[in-house]
Amino acid sequence: MSTLVDRLVAGGLLAELAPVSAQRAGRPAVPLVPAARSVVGVGLEVNVDYLGACVMDLTGDVVDERVIPGSFHDSDPSLVLPRVGELARELVEEAASDGMRVAGARLALPGLVDARSGILQVAPNLGWSSVEPVELLGLDGLHVEVANEAKLAGLAELTGDVSPSFLYVSADVGIGAAVVVERQLFLGERGWNGEIGHVVVDPAGPRCSCGSFGCLEQYAGKEAVNRAAGLPPDSSVEALVRAVEAKSPEAQAAVRRAALALGSALGDFVNLVDVGTIVFGGPYTTLLPLMRDDIAAVLADRVLSAPFAPVELRAAVAGPYAAMAGGAREVLRDVLASPADWV
Repeated sequence: MSTLVDRLVAGGLLAELAPVSAQRAGRPAVPLVPAARSVVGVGLEVNVDYLGACVMDLTGDVVDERVIPGSFHDSDPSLVLPRVGELARELVEEAASDGMRVAGARLALPGLVDARSGILQVAPNLGWSSVEPVELLGLDGLHVEVANEAKLAGLAELTGDVSPSFLYVSADVGIGAAVVVERQLFLGERGWNGEIGHVVVDPAGPRCSCGSFGCLEQYAGKEAVNRAAGLPPDSSVEALVRAVEAKSPEAQAAVRRAALALGSALGDFVNLVDVGTIVFGGPYTTLLPLMRDDIAAVLADRVLSAPFAPVELRAAVAGPYAAMAGGAREVLRDVLASPADWV
């Protein structure tokens, strides 16, 4: 054991703290902790309204982060992804100059990502289809994998005292979800599950960017709620909350409509999958106090098991850029799964 620990310390995966006096005969104990700013992972993200990159170390601290606001609706991936690659190069070079070793990167995208090939099949709100993102990043020498942004954001919730199994649901323009079972991401056959934003809640509803009608994101997506509230589509969630608190009838009705639609879709999901905890991320983290009662009421009415086991509704804790953090954390999980590669 001492030999293994010495190798992990020498390899920069563990750090020793000051010895603690023993309560009985023997040498003082030497506490061990994950090493800070040694081996790091990089999280990258393309969102509808920003591009971002972050670096996380083995302690879970984000040691660097860059976010570029913008509008990337119907954008050109051959122009957008090289910008993300440039962000990543800057962070990797700075980390290397500070003596850190970069283990790899995960790129979060809001769409259907083939978990086996890394191809983005479709991202309706970006207007992208059949894209091979890694090549366009231009990050030669850095191992990059691609994943759905909601799934990576869900994995970012696996910190502290959290249920080992839950549904993570988050909204931006679209609405994505991640199914976590016993602290592991459930991907389905091709990694395409979790597209709860395209669950139809009203077949007679408005046409969605995916081509269907009455999808959940047309009622509970951020832009849809803002429009229904009489606000500009790109308004912040804080502006929406202020409108509700000011008793705006339009804003109150928009948030209630979103909550009822969300409760309907989530009720179907709980009946199918039997998950006991739902974690709300993105703008839903801020909106949950305004939506909780309506969502809970729909779940109590629609979920068959609700009288025996009410569904727990919880706000996410991973922060506004959870997908980037989750991506970096996944890189570091690979390091911990095979530490011999790094010592």
